[in-house]
Amino acid sequence: MSRLLLISNSTLHGSGYLDHAESEIRALSKNRTRVAFIPYALHDRHSYATQAENRFRALGLELTSVHDTSNPARVIENAEIIFVGGGNTFRLLHGLQQNQLVEPIRRAVRTGVPYIGSSAGSIVACPSLKTTKDMPIVEPATFEALALVSFQISPHYLDPDPSSTHMGETQEQRILQFLEENDEAVVGLREGSILRVDEDTITLRGPHPARIFRRGVQPFEAQTGSNLQDLLIRPICSAGHAA
Repeated sequence: MSRLLLISNSTLHGSGYLDHAESEIRALSKNRTRVAFIPYALHDRHSYATQAENRFRALGLELTSVHDTSNPARVIENAEIIFVGGGNTFRLLHGLQQNQLVEPIRRAVRTGVPYIGSSAGSIVACPSLKTTKDMPIVEPATFEALALVSFQISPHYLDPDPSSTHMGETQEQRILQFLEENDEAVVGLREGSILRVDEDTITLRGPHPARIFRRGVQPFEAQTGSNLQDLLIRPICSAGHAA
């Protein structure tokens, strides 16, 4: 049974690293202690792993970074939780591919190992990288990602500012361009928001609604605490929302 925690951002203004997600992480990690950490999204993997190790130790969890071992796949196989940190999404997927961790992570999640992703770590849980805003500072072999869920996430979602004089594309416009070429639904996940994915539920946690994008449908809001399963997975009816 797949269990995922997909977090928009690792640090929320006014709080520390993963503080806003602590209760969700504790609930997901109940009776589990061994965490495999994937730091590939940042260049300084040692410092990143130290930050994550200190934070998870405060939660009573033991974290091992896959960059600090000669056999990253074995760390995944022995893990009771997988945590994929944020940073540059292209670099993250490139690292997963280079170290041949895509299939080991998929197998682990299929067998019930919980997956926690933050920002870029949430995007790579999706079918592809196509909803990232990052610069392609490295070139992955393919844009295809882990496909642990069947929809896309656009983290750090910002609503258009009607008072802004900036004439560049908004995040909503970019997501609508994605839907001109692709069929997957997209969740615009605002800061502080989290998706808790269980076998038959996709629950929105946190202080803000999420912006839902479906091809052929006007974007609409989903309220915190609601189950997004039908909004993201089920076919669209003629009225505009999921059937």
